[in-house]
Amino acid sequence: MPMKELKTDTQNELIIERLLHARRYSLTLNRNLCKGCEICSVICPREAITIAKVPKTNGEKAKPPTIDVSAQKCSYCGMCEPICPFGALQVRVNNEHIVPVIEKESFPNLVREIEVDASKCDAGCVDCEKACPLNLIKVRVLTPEGLEIKAEEAQAHPNKQNLRVEVNIEKDPCPCCRLCETKCPKGAIHVRKIMHGLLSISLEKCPQGCQDCLDVCPIPSALFLNGDGKVHPNETFCVFCGVCKLVCPVEGALQMDRKSIHHTPVSSGAWNKALEKLTSTNEYSKEAKLKGWLKAQQAVEKRLVFTKESGA
Repeated sequence: MPMKELKTDTQNELIIERLLHARRYSLTLNRNLCKGCEICSVICPREAITIAKVPKTNGEKAKPPTIDVSAQKCSYCGMCEPICPFGALQVRVNNEHIVPVIEKESFPNLVREIEVDASKCDAGCVDCEKACPLNLIKVRVLTPEGLEIKAEEAQAHPNKQNLRVEVNIEKDPCPCCRLCETKCPKGAIHVRKIMHGLLSISLEKCPQGCQDCLDVCPIPSALFLNGDGKVHPNETFCVFCGVCKLVCPVEGALQMDRKSIHHTPVSSGAWNKALEKLTSTNEYSKEAKLKGWLKAQQAVEKRLVFTKESGA
């Protein structure tokens, strides 16, 4: 069957394509959204995604690793797209956005549980917009006539009590760090984290003056430089993408373990393998046992229903 493989790599995006007789597959990596984390490469079943550290000279800040995708190895299964916490990947089939593993129900989507009650917002408050490290939040202030005004104009507006506030959050690239929720003075935003885990830094092994992990962290509040000159973690805001671990120059200085992932229900060998790679062994075993228990419970319920219907 005629086949052609293409690869286009620019500053803003990487596109690989496979052209068959009747189908055209493509995978696009948005480099502006990609943070150079390890997740897509860890779960790729064909090892088509590779990560390369960016060397730095003395005095230069560390840069996030770069991602490359092999046009020859990629099967366009789409596993990398739904698992990316930053929404940086997209698979298309015949120019339509289709994720094969989602279509086949063999892989889950990450659940981005983000709720906003704009009725609680004060007109003119943009604390959540300023707090978002990825610039995914836009606050709009509208007059009763539908005219948008600047947030700083809202406080002195003669009809302030009737101004309407809209809080728009781009959910697809949001890793759910919860910074917007914690910075909102009115409790108008609720965010449930996608990933939970443990992040620790050994003060003995961490080199004095080194802040490579802090330089590359996409959520700056997840790591902070303390008065002792060492970087300290804050798991409250960590999204457990793993980019900090990738750039750490000392083995064992930074430890990160994913404990749970908030995802849509799914039961498949593909997801089980991916979950085993992404999380610690104990947590993988817990989810596997839970799935087994739920499957057994469903089987019992089906038997009970069948017995009841047969007796009737």
